[in-house]
Amino acid sequence: MPAGLVQTFRAFAHNNAWANHRLLTACAALSQVDFEAERTGFFPSLQRTLNHIHVIDLFYVDALEGGWLGPAAWENEVPYPSLVTLKPAQAAVDERLIAVCDALTPESLNTVVSINRDTTVQAERRDRLLMHLFQHQIHHRGQAHAMLSETSVAPPQLDEFFAEGEASLRASEFAELGWTENTVWKS
Repeated sequence: MPAGLVQTFRAFAHNNAWANHRLLTACAALSQVDFEAERTGFFPSLQRTLNHIHVIDLFYVDALEGGWLGPAAWENEVPYPSLVTLKPAQAAVDERLIAVCDALTPESLNTVVSINRDTTVQAERRDRLLMHLFQHQIHHRGQAHAMLSETSVAPPQLDEFFAEGEASLRASEFAELGWTENTVWKS
């Protein structure tokens, strides 16, 4: 596998953390009642949708790290009932995913990850598992974005992927995250 593909996964991990940061920062302007309010979506509230993203991230990141957490990740479907507790927990798992992707090599993308499914063990190639995880995150963030648009809080733009000419538009958020453009694009 070419080294450029490794960089692509690293960039996706950073973009994922940035999108989560943007979305959770916007949601922080909601009252707890609005955060918990029933809305149209597979997980029928922002609280449940954003917690779902977290627990599934935890499930897969643990497996990518060689852990055996498995379905215990979602024993509590809402481990973080408020944004005050959810935002740092999501940031922590996002940093773990970045670390996983920073450690990738072209050879490691082909290695098999064992995923504890409780009664079975799923074997999945690392690159495919990462693509699945990123797609899952994008899918459910989109649902949360739509739910947020039903509130008085304007949903943040999430459909960007670090266009070079727009670096100044994200500089303050990168600073909040402790990043620079080089953090994302190092080779």
